[in-house]
Amino acid sequence: MKRVVVFTGAGVSADSGLATFRDSDGLWAQYRIEDVCTPEALQRNRALVVEFYNKRRKELFSVEPNAAHRAIAELERYFDVDVVTQNVDNLHERAGSKRVTHLHGELMKLRSERNPELIVDIDGWEQTLDARAEDGALLRPHIVFFGESVPMFDRATQIAAEADLMIVVGTSLAVYPAAMLVRYARSGVPVYVVDPGNPDTAMIRNPLTHIKARAAEGMPELLKKLVSELSE
Repeated sequence: MKRVVVFTGAGVSADSGLATFRDSDGLWAQYRIEDVCTPEALQRNRALVVEFYNKRRKELFSVEPNAAHRAIAELERYFDVDVVTQNVDNLHERAGSKRVTHLHGELMKLRSERNPELIVDIDGWEQTLDARAEDGALLRPHIVFFGESVPMFDRATQIAAEADLMIVVGTSLAVYPAAMLVRYARSGVPVYVVDPGNPDTAMIRNPLTHIKARAAEGMPELLKKLVSELSE
């Protein structure tokens, strides 16, 4: 069975109605990144950071997986699939994807401020300011803040290196180190990019097909194409 690696970005979640930090009128527009998404912000104004991620969780509870999420999950009927995502929501899992690696953390989890390996699920959308981990430390959002290392990147590169086919969907390939993931695909492995714009594909040396469509339109189209080729 062919190994397919799907690398997803904010464009996939945006088609479910989730705001991205590039939106001019979304949730992020109400906050400065340096005030809510850096280690310094957490130390300086913990209440504001917790409030921001509570709002993001509440927003997540109001949306559903879209056609792109469902098409990606459907790939598992025909291929051995790994999803590597820059998104912190759980929409891939809710759509049915079984193996999802989150590069930038997970919105529905918290972790100890003292021990980054001590991670717990959050029940509901609201984190209280005084919530503590088993080690007694305050809990923080399980999010990779700007300026922090990306602990899952090494695992993601290993996954990418084993791909027989790679799909890149809903990402501008502008956020590093995540954007470098496509460079780890073996020579000759086909890469499909699903994006309505012009993501930075200059680094891709592999055979490249660009489907210029939003994630929720382009992924079902690509699913049909791949299944059709598989049956030939």
